[in-house]
Amino acid sequence: MARRKEDWPSTMLDAWALGMEASAVIGLRTMVLAGGGARAQSEAIRMTTEKMAAAADVGLKFWTGGLPQAPDAATRAVIRDYRTKVRANRRRLAKG
Repeated sequence: MARRKEDWPSTMLDAWALGMEASAVIGLRTMVLAGGGARAQSEAIRMTTEKMAAAADVGLKFWTGGLPQAPDAATRAVIRDYRTKVRANRRRLAKG
């Protein structure tokens, strides 16, 4: 498989893919939350704690130098990190 270029158009496509996957997660989570019960409560707690942890993680990387210095590389790193987490949630929620 050919390696993707690391340029702004590729980064925009990755951001678009992140948005599509996030949209799928929102839909799947909405169905779980609409079902109510213990699973919905657990998912609501998981959702909020994951979001806060992900934001804190990026902030910590930013302030401690854990992100690349170049803006385009830093953007790619953040998108890649979020996509990994969103993809894991999509797969987990799709299993039912």
